[in-house]
Amino acid sequence: MSTDKAGPEPSFRSDVTVELVKHSASDSDVLWAARVSTAGEQSLEELTKDPERSRGLINYLMRDRHGSPFEHNSMTFFVSAPIFVFREFMRHRVGWSYNEESGRYRELLPVFYVPGEDRRLVQQGRPGKYEFVHGTAEQHATVTAAMEDSYRRSYAAYQEMLAAGIAREVARATLPVGLFSSMYATCNARSLMHFLGLRTQHEDAKVPSFPQREIEMVGEQMEEHWRTLMPLTHAAFGANGRVAP
Repeated sequence: MSTDKAGPEPSFRSDVTVELVKHSASDSDVLWAARVSTAGEQSLEELTKDPERSRGLINYLMRDRHGSPFEHNSMTFFVSAPIFVFREFMRHRVGWSYNEESGRYRELLPVFYVPGEDRRLVQQGRPGKYEFVHGTAEQHATVTAAMEDSYRRSYAAYQEMLAAGIAREVARATLPVGLFSSMYATCNARSLMHFLGLRTQHEDAKVPSFPQREIEMVGEQMEEHWRTLMPLTHAAFGANGRVAP
């Protein structure tokens, strides 16, 4: 098959983006749920008039792993990342809802992932006890050239099939997992904490995690949005070893 079919020029990215598109999430949601038996229908002002008491209750719930009060909130993110990141996301099923753009219904744009210079390329050590280290300039050049060449060829083949009248759902099979996709992802604080415990590395974590860097980049941005929305809950998460309740 010829690969000289004209089409949009491929572009290459080393970043991911996360946008908080809507939310109903605050520390008061946790307080309301936790005090259902004692507070009744107290106002927000009544619930939060004693900040230290609120901080102490949230920390107690986190420490003793009373998890359900952290579920009464919602955050929806719009994520743009390579397809292989979304395949890892789909392992997180409890407390998450996803809608990813479909290559059956739209022509996919040629935006592809190429690691940045700060991305560690070389794996050292045995399975279960390994680390990633920075590659040489020559290794980075090899990765960049090989990926960009592969992406250009695969997208040219995709365009050629579309031009020949092949259905999008068939033609897309030639595209690699380095292609950027986008999705809406909705979760609550408890499910997000489970995600962060596995998909980010942090010095405060009681349980070590070894995430792939690209999904960690997504997790870091989600965490920053969440920290702003629920600062007491986020602080309790960190103070208790970043273990989800």
